[in-house]
Amino acid sequence: MLLILLSRVTSALEVPLDLPQPPTITLQSPKDYIFDPRENIVIHCEAKGKPSPSFSWTRNGTHFDVEKDSKVLIKPGSGTLVIDISGEKAEAYEGTYQCTAHNEHGTAVSNNIVIRQSRSPLWSKERNEAITVQMGVSVVLQCRPPAGLPPPVIFWMDNNFQRLQLDKRVSQALNGDLYFSNVLQEDTRSDYICYARFPHTQTIQQKQPISVTVLNMDTMNETVAALYNITEFYSGDPQGERRPGFMMPSGPTSTKMVLRGETLELECIAEGLPTPEMSWQKDGGELPDSRTSFQNFMKTLKISDVNEADGGDYHCTAANNLGTVHHIIKVTVKAAPFWVSAPRNLVLAPNETGILTCRVSGEPKPKISWFVNGVPIENAPEDHTRKVEDDTVILSNVQSGSSAVYQCNASNEFGYLMANAFVSVLAEAPRVLTPPNRVYQVITNNPALLHCSSFGSPIPTITWFKDSQTSIKNGDPYVIHENGTLEIHVAQPLDSGKYTCIATNNLGIKENHVFLEVKVSTRILKQPEYKVVQRGKSAVFECKVKHDPSLIPTMTWLKDNGELPDDERFEVDIDSLTVKHVTDEDEGTYTCIMNTTLDQDSASAMLTVVEKPDAPTDLELTDQTDRSVQLSWIPGDEHNSPTQKFLIQYEDLLHQPGLWNNLTEVAGTGTTAQLKLSPFVYYSFRVLAQNLVGHSNPSQPSRQYRTNPAAPDENPSDVQGVGTESDNLVISWTPLTGFQSNGPGLEYKVLWRQKDMDGEWSSKNVANVSRFIVTGIPTFVPFEIKVQAMNDYGSGPEPEPLIGYSGEDMPLSAPESVQVMVHNSTLAEVHWEPVSFPSVRGKLQGYKVYYQRERGLHETEKTTDEEEQVLTFSGNRSEGRLPGLQPYSLYILFITVVNSRGEGPQSPSKTFETPEGAVPSRQVDIATQGWFIGLMCAIALLILVLLIVCFIKRNKGGKYPVKEKEDAHQDPEIQPMKEDDGTFGEYSDTEDHKPLKGSRTPSNGTVRRDESDDSLVDYGEGGDGQFNEDGSFIGQYSGKKEKDTHEGNESSEAPSPVNAMNSFV
Repeated sequence: MLLILLSRVTSALEVPLDLPQPPTITLQSPKDYIFDPRENIVIHCEAKGKPSPSFSWTRNGTHFDVEKDSKVLIKPGSGTLVIDISGEKAEAYEGTYQCTAHNEHGTAVSNNIVIRQSRSPLWSKERNEAITVQMGVSVVLQCRPPAGLPPPVIFWMDNNFQRLQLDKRVSQALNGDLYFSNVLQEDTRSDYICYARFPHTQTIQQKQPISVTVLNMDTMNETVAALYNITEFYSGDPQGERRPGFMMPSGPTSTKMVLRGETLELECIAEGLPTPEMSWQKDGGELPDSRTSFQNFMKTLKISDVNEADGGDYHCTAANNLGTVHHIIKVTVKAAPFWVSAPRNLVLAPNETGILTCRVSGEPKPKISWFVNGVPIENAPEDHTRKVEDDTVILSNVQSGSSAVYQCNASNEFGYLMANAFVSVLAEAPRVLTPPNRVYQVITNNPALLHCSSFGSPIPTITWFKDSQTSIKNGDPYVIHENGTLEIHVAQPLDSGKYTCIATNNLGIKENHVFLEVKVSTRILKQPEYKVVQRGKSAVFECKVKHDPSLIPTMTWLKDNGELPDDERFEVDIDSLTVKHVTDEDEGTYTCIMNTTLDQDSASAMLTVVEKPDAPTDLELTDQTDRSVQLSWIPGDEHNSPTQKFLIQYEDLLHQPGLWNNLTEVAGTGTTAQLKLSPFVYYSFRVLAQNLVGHSNPSQPSRQYRTNPAAPDENPSDVQGVGTESDNLVISWTPLTGFQSNGPGLEYKVLWRQKDMDGEWSSKNVANVSRFIVTGIPTFVPFEIKVQAMNDYGSGPEPEPLIGYSGEDMPLSAPESVQVMVHNSTLAEVHWEPVSFPSVRGKLQGYKVYYQRERGLHETEKTTDEEEQVLTFSGNRSEGRLPGLQPYSLYILFITVVNSRGEGPQSPSKTFETPEGAVPSRQVDIATQGWFIGLMCAIALLILVLLIVCFIKRNKGGKYPVKEKEDAHQDPEIQPMKEDDGTFGEYSDTEDHKPLKGSRTPSNGTVRRDESDDSLVDYGEGGDGQFNEDGSFIGQYSGKKEKDTHEGNESSEAPSPVNAMNSFV
């Protein structure tokens, strides 16, 4: 865009047509005009001037009187000739024509226009001799078309009008000849026909057919040879493989001349067997990539728009496996005259000076000639104000009435250039030609060009102002061009406003106003993004745009740089494009283009349509053995999503027909797999491909592959031996599948013997079962057991023996030597002597302690509403603790041993008493006694005194021991959990917390143990509660809860009034 604007800035001076001016030719025919004799000849010549010019013509250098020839018309208002050649000999109007445009201020002339008739002559009559050649030799079929105007286009066809197939062996030269680098028997035919098409007349001429026969001398017998005159063979000796040689051009070097600006065509055609390969290079430089092309299977090198640098030596090389040959083409570049600087029109005021320049170049150097009003300048009337210096004419101190048209002619042997330039002498006040109040709109950061086209003589001086006040000087950011145009390099919003240009010369002044609006650029803020969409789903491309609010935007979507398909699946919204139900044809690049009247922005994104892979095909089994086979396949279409893996499945048609099992996986790049097989299986395989979208459909199954039977490779799994009765052992296992059986006749050999007895193995063969029961054996005895698979072809591997136990029975013995130690009013510890292991007759689960409160010691009758409580101690234990007892009570207990079958007999019952403790909450009538109320008041008073003493001690820094004692002697039932392992803290006591006076020691044989010996492992649990085998507590107490958990103090006993008094001493 900027280049176009700048070209306008530097365009030639235009004189308003309402002012006097010499003629200027505006249209003329090309220098070389070839006409079709079937149409009229039209030779263009148009010109402008004031007054309007008149026209005349010369033909072949003499005046051509248009009026005298009725076949020639001149168009009104112009000099264009129209020659009606119908019914006339067109050759009569061939020649060189020149047009002259004249008015009172001067004369302009056109180029010399050479008029020639197009010609398409017939082929000369000739008889083509049949060509007989030996296979392998080179052959040239000559075309030699008639000379036409312009030259014809040549091509070769057969009798059926089918073009001959060309390749690097058979090619057509630039002159139309057909070259065979070596002939084959298939080249034998009788209808090689050369055709010439003449472009202007659109006629086609054909040469007589040429017959070619190719013989193979090695196989031709004497009878066949007699049919041919061997002396009429096209070429000489029989030819075998040979090194290359050039058929054209001949010799080691040749020359080529080309004119600047034309296309250079270099050609090398070689013969040889095998057919040679061609290559090109230039000495001392590289071929120009943008202008170079290779045609005719590398036999023709073309360089377009030739310049002087393209001259030099070009090497063409022909090579086959027997050798290489080179040819050098020396290229020289000549040039018809071409413009460096053509003369331009001059408008001068009286007494001004002007210069006309005519600068040209060419090779050889052109000769420059000047003309005035069509007359050689040396023959024109003498003018002392004019001076000619080679390519320059200097006009000094011109006067009114000296206007004229000057012609510059530059020529050499290759052509000529001719240009008109007028000199108009005028005295004219300034005028501004740019329309007033024109509004220019540009985008921010782009150049702005504000025009002030003017005319005046002398040439006006242009000055610019912004907003009618600020004078604009030539300099950054402004440039005022020679023609008055104001350029702002990088326009900004602040540059918007009113601009005034003023044109001034010595005859007056003229101003003009224009306006500049600088707009915000159009920008795509959110570009469409690359989409990968599964076939059948929707793709949405977003394209959010920012633009100047005063400009009307237009959004356009393209697919692959073309219009969107006419399909309702494509929905265009304000800022998005939705493609619904995507198909494979929707793949491509989608571009959103936002256009305004001033600018545009665009962005593109690709749509890739993906789908599950197509199923693999052509499954093939190879390398077959009894235990392996190789499976290969051809992958299906990946549908733009690479295959990640292949899944190979098999069907066992013998054991599980219709069920497909996964066998193995192969990487997505693989197409084969070595499959490990099992015996006695009727295999059929199939393959599925997987990509990111999902699995393909399964392939068609492979052919069936049967493996031979064999002994089992494995034994049953999950072998166990567990007794269900006291005298049996149930041996069970998970059977082998038909696939695992490896052969017919599957059965299992069950073996067992008592552990550590070193006896013989007992065994039994069974089939179609998964268990076997051994009976008549001792109770709860360990056995070694094995289960081995067998079939008609042998046994499975030797199994490792496992240990199982025969069934359990009820324990025979009861625990003995039961002793109870009472720790405090709520805790007791029971000890017993464990039973012998043989008497357990099973796996020892633990011991159960049953205990029940008989009555309170202050009662005489047995309590009937007390529940029996049970604690279970897991493992081989000999003691346990009984928490949660009621103070001042009589208890009875017994113990049993437990195995998986149940409990053994009860131990002898044992009774024990708990000492005094807290008064049971159910004796609420005590609260109504007067002595109790008095006692409580005394206790309260004593506590108040104690608190006062403690407070005084604390203020003096003394230690408060009561709290420490309380912390150190809590009731075992309410001990806090340890922070480290979540178990209960141990119960303990110190010397300062021995039993108070008045506490009782039982007299029934039970012994109280010091509380410091207590341990949590001694606690049992009720109901279903359990201890682990290591004795850790995992259950909860069962039975009757304590009535009041706050009864415990520094000891677990309830204080009597005397004890309470003693505790404060």
